[in-house]
Amino acid sequence: MELLSVIRRWHYRDHFSIREISRRTGLSRNTVRKYLRSDSVEPKFAVPDRPSKLDPHADKLSHMLRQEAGKSRKQKRTVKQLHADLAALGYDGSYNRVAAFARDWKAARQREQKTTGRGVFVPLAFMAGEAFQFDWSEDWAVICRRADQAAGRSLQTVLQPRLLPPGLSAADPRDAVRRP
Repeated sequence: MELLSVIRRWHYRDHFSIREISRRTGLSRNTVRKYLRSDSVEPKFAVPDRPSKLDPHADKLSHMLRQEAGKSRKQKRTVKQLHADLAALGYDGSYNRVAAFARDWKAARQREQKTTGRGVFVPLAFMAGEAFQFDWSEDWAVICRRADQAAGRSLQTVLQPRLLPPGLSAADPRDAVRRP
């Protein structure tokens, strides 16, 4: 829920006082006044970039996560096991930091897989008569004249003519059957 839009709605539409809004949100009245006067959409808080205890071990953890991604679900190690392995290598930080790193790594990997490796879609556009496409089907029919004698025949037929080249009509049944 966006706090700024809620504060504005309560004040301008529902006619709540600033004191009532500050009581409901837990913000000071001065902060509520500041939000009502500002033209910004939502307050942004700058988070300083701090080094983490995990930074020296981030490459090793990324490598471990890449290895685990290739394994089946039953063979994968849990994040707790990865944390224990990092602790054996000298990491003295918390499990939560490792779990947050693994979550972010998996989300980035999923985004990457959705956007890469799928190729480029190039739609094909042709003028009428330039190209054509047929869907072929091959069926077998058994023709029996007598019970002791049977002969098989392969039938190749067109299922749906898509775009016919000039001079070919779908109304002619001879054009719908491919002859060897």
